[in-house]
Amino acid sequence: MAESFEDMGPDPIDIAVGHRIRVRRKWLGISQSALAEHLGVSFQQVQKYERGANRVSASMLVRIAQRLETTVGELVGETAEPQQGDASLFEKLAVPGAVQLLEAFAGVQQPALRTAILNLTRSLIEDAGDAPVRRSR
Repeated sequence: MAESFEDMGPDPIDIAVGHRIRVRRKWLGISQSALAEHLGVSFQQVQKYERGANRVSASMLVRIAQRLETTVGELVGETAEPQQGDASLFEKLAVPGAVQLLEAFAGVQQPALRTAILNLTRSLIEDAGDAPVRRSR
């Protein structure tokens, strides 16, 4: 018997749209609950949209874009020619705390301190048993 689309899990496009929603929402400092209230859905539904588990209808996508002060085109990835690595960048930015960490890091003015922070982070990752990472010079 042929496998249906539903059996294959979330569509990669739905996942990408969800990641863009999550990154934009977090960038603006809007909670899932606040977005859900604006949309008239539960915060669990927003979680499902952001994971790509549930598809976002066109009307809901328009409402999400309005609340997130962006365009539907931005959320669906149509505003720029996709660059190699964009998907992985969105995946990384969608990790809880990633946007806040990036904002804090961007606030560090001293290059030597930025390098020290990167090296400390990499050291912590290595100590946790994850794959080794490249050191800054």
